[in-house]
Amino acid sequence: MKILITGVAGFIGSHLAKKLIFQGFEVVGIDNINDYYSVNLKNDRLDILLKKKIKNYNIDLENTEDVLSVFEKEKPQVVINLAAQAGVRYSLENPHTYITSNVNGFVNILEGCRHYNVKNLIYASSSSVYGANTTKPFSTSDNIDHPLSLYAATKKTNELMAHTYSHLYNLPTTGLRFFTVYGPWGRPDMALFKFTKSILNNEPLDVYNHGNMMRDFTYVDDIVESISRLVEKPAHSNPEWSGENPDPSSSYAPYKIYNIGNNSPVRLMEFIEAIENKVGKIAKKNFMDLQPGDVPETYANVEDLFNNINFKPSTKIQDGVNSFVDWYLDYYNIKL
Repeated sequence: MKILITGVAGFIGSHLAKKLIFQGFEVVGIDNINDYYSVNLKNDRLDILLKKKIKNYNIDLENTEDVLSVFEKEKPQVVINLAAQAGVRYSLENPHTYITSNVNGFVNILEGCRHYNVKNLIYASSSSVYGANTTKPFSTSDNIDHPLSLYAATKKTNELMAHTYSHLYNLPTTGLRFFTVYGPWGRPDMALFKFTKSILNNEPLDVYNHGNMMRDFTYVDDIVESISRLVEKPAHSNPEWSGENPDPSSSYAPYKIYNIGNNSPVRLMEFIEAIENKVGKIAKKNFMDLQPGDVPETYANVEDLFNNINFKPSTKIQDGVNSFVDWYLDYYNIKL
């Protein structure tokens, strides 16, 4: 089976590609290696994949002709769309980038799947779609009509677009709402990377909402394991779905939404303590107000996911942080 991964040089995409190659799948990638964060880091991830004979197309998802040419040439049976403009805070300053990449780019993926007989489309959504919801844990059956950032709005848009294609063209689509993914090879704009770097450099951490944040931190290997199990389980119609009482997570069409989270929220201060424990240093902390677009707490209900793939994320926060810090020290050649 041939699998196309967009964002293959990204954090999750590179981990996933390695796992799928190990499992015997043929993997091709799309990644434009943009400069939203370190190009060197992206190229180093990609170099590991290129040594495994993966092919990457360095194109922009919003370029319709280029994207469809990849589908025409490669004819993948499965597509996993992980490419997106990420980041809640960045969307406050660069809104047009999110529409171009996350909306225009995604419709090109949908069109490629439609015209080239793709059997299973899996795409990244986000826990940020829950927005102003306060009922915990977040369930895929919850209403998500109140996003708090443009990034979240584009991810909800992806889910709506996917359902339309599932309905119109019988395209199986599975959306995955990721909850605060972390681990080795992570992005420099993410909390774990920034906190580790600041602690090692004796610089203060910006701790938002005065530390009163909780996140359902999810280790990248658990994310990748979940996706790999869904590769051969395309979405299907829910025969019990009713338009009178519609379940937002499924449909009469081949459409499904899952949460992928650790189902165990961790206080931000506990997360920082895990880094401090690993590096043997106490962080200097700059306590700040809640940032616009942020939510105070995330917490995933993953019952649906477990029932379908017999797996749910469970990596302990200290274990995951230890793995990241070990990678960070090795990658940047730092001695404690």
